[in-house]
Amino acid sequence: MGLNTKTVTVATLFGAVIFVSKTVVPSPIDKMFIVVHALLLALGALLLRRMGATYVALIAGVLTALWRTALAPFTFVFDILYGLLVDGFFFIFKVNTADDDVKIGRLIASMTVSTALVGLLTYYVTVLSLGLLQRNLVLEVGILVIGTLNGVVAGYFASLIWNKHLKEAKL
Repeated sequence: MGLNTKTVTVATLFGAVIFVSKTVVPSPIDKMFIVVHALLLALGALLLRRMGATYVALIAGVLTALWRTALAPFTFVFDILYGLLVDGFFFIFKVNTADDDVKIGRLIASMTVSTALVGLLTYYVTVLSLGLLQRNLVLEVGILVIGTLNGVVAGYFASLIWNKHLKEAKL
């Protein structure tokens, strides 16, 4: 996939919206409410095709790392990981069909798994590796449950938006 002006514009726009949504909500609550992040990564993967979510995550990761300089390497790495997981699970679950329809169940599953994995990984790195937070079972369960629900909601809305409005868009 070549990086044309439309691709860069969409990735930058989506990445900037993710950045704003991540910086408004304080940490660790931002790990639970990532529906905007997940939705835009899913739409990026659908619109930009191969590695689309990763391009969007790259922009979001750079902007967020510049904002949160103390944890910049972790922020950047986990954003890229999230984009790679979304793109990877889109491929593994074969979300796209030949006629540009998306399989709703597969899209939801892809976003759910990606979101749950990233949410848990970022929380555990923050708690266990860096020791920035104390272990809190309620918070851990909240991140898992609410983060997973965010993935389900984002996957469902991405499929609706794609099938009803964006399927014909060519970048």
